[in-house]
Amino acid sequence: MEAPLHFDSLLLHGGLEAAPAGATAVPIIQSSSFAYQSAEALEDVFRGRAPGPVYTRIGNPTTEALERRLALLEGGGVAIATASGMAAITTAVLTILQAGDEILSSSSLFGGTFSLFRDTLSNFGITAAFVDPLDLDGVRNAINERTRLLFVETIGNPKLDVPDVPALARIAHEAGIPIMVDSTVSTPYLATGAKLEADILAYSTSKYINGTGTTIGGAIIDRGMFDWNSPKFPHFAAYHAKYRAFAFSARARKLVHKDLGACAAPFNSFLLTEGIQTLALRMERHCATALTLARFLNNHSKVAWVAYPGLDDSPHHAIATKLYGSRYGGLLTFGTGDKASAFKVINGLRLAKNLANIGDTKTLVIHPASTICADYNAEEKALMGVTEDLIRVSAGIEDCRDIVGDFKQALEAA
Repeated sequence: MEAPLHFDSLLLHGGLEAAPAGATAVPIIQSSSFAYQSAEALEDVFRGRAPGPVYTRIGNPTTEALERRLALLEGGGVAIATASGMAAITTAVLTILQAGDEILSSSSLFGGTFSLFRDTLSNFGITAAFVDPLDLDGVRNAINERTRLLFVETIGNPKLDVPDVPALARIAHEAGIPIMVDSTVSTPYLATGAKLEADILAYSTSKYINGTGTTIGGAIIDRGMFDWNSPKFPHFAAYHAKYRAFAFSARARKLVHKDLGACAAPFNSFLLTEGIQTLALRMERHCATALTLARFLNNHSKVAWVAYPGLDDSPHHAIATKLYGSRYGGLLTFGTGDKASAFKVINGLRLAKNLANIGDTKTLVIHPASTICADYNAEEKALMGVTEDLIRVSAGIEDCRDIVGDFKQALEAA
C-alpha cells in the first residue's frame, strides 16, 4: 500500500488528476454547462447513477479539484466550495436548521457571522443564542430542546480568544447536536478537523487559503462523523438512508447549495488551487512575524495591551499550545488607549495596508470599531471583544524587521 502524502505535499499534489497536455496546473473549465452524447447519459448524471458535471452552479471540474484538495487537507471527508466564506456558513446553517430551531454560537465572532446569526436568520424563523466559548459549563447549560448546532471559531476574530474546541465538541455530542467550526484564522495547517473533533468545518478561502488578497471564496468540509439519523433531524432521513455518514454534504449540495446559487466561480477556484500550494510556507512566516510583532508591542510604552495567544502571559496560551503546537496564527490585536491614538498609529504606518481583510501576504491593519463593527452597539462590541482603541493586525510575510520597524516609527510619531 502506498504511503499517504504529508500535509505539505498534499498542498501541491492532493486531489490533482491528469490534466490535458501534461499541464501541472489545474485547468480552468470556464463553462456554464456541459454536454452529453445522449439523453440517457444526461439523465443518469442528473439522477446520480453516473458521475459528471451538468451546470457550474451545481458543480465544475475546476472547483471539484479544489474541493478534493481541501477535503484531503482536513484528513478526509467531502468539501463544498462556495462563493465566499459567508456563503459557506449560510449554506451549512440552512442545511442543518429549520424554522423554530436555534443555533448556539460563540459570542466572539467575526462581524459578518454575528450579523447573519442575529439578523438574517431570524427571517427564516431561526434564532441564535450567544455564549462565552471559554465557559464550558455555560455552553452546556445554554443548550436547550431547540438547539440544533453549536458554532465556534478556532481563534476568535478579533477577540483572539482560543476555545477548547474538542471539549466543546464533546458537549455538543452529549446533547446530540453537531459542532461547526470556523477555521479561517487557524486553517488546516495549524489543526485539522480530526484533531479538533469537529463535525463540520467552514472557512473563508479568501484569506489564508488564497493568501494574495485576489480572490473571494469559501468552503464547507463534512467529515462524515456525525450521526444524522436522529429525531432531532427528521429532514435528514432520506439523505441518511442513501448517503449514510455524509448525509449533511449530500443535503447541502443537492438542495441548499444548489438552490441558493452561491457557487464558486471556476476562475476563482483556479486561483485558490494556485494560492493554497504555499499555505504551509506562508503560515509559518505569518505565525513567526505575528509573534515577534506581538512581543515588540507588548514592551512598548505607548501600547496599552496586546492580545495574541502566542504570548506567554496570554490567558489563552496553554490551550492554544495544546491545540496548535508552537504556531499561534497570523492575527493579533493591540490597544493604544483611545480611538484617536489608534487612528494616529494606523495613519502613520507606511508598509501595513489599512483595509478590511486578513491572511494576505502583505501586513494589514484595521480599526474594527469604526469599520466592520461600526453598526453594533457597545454591548455587542463588548461581546465580540471590540474596543475603541483596538487595532487588528494581520501579519504578512515581509521581512519581520521591516514590519516591526514600521510599527515602531508609527507609534513614536503618534
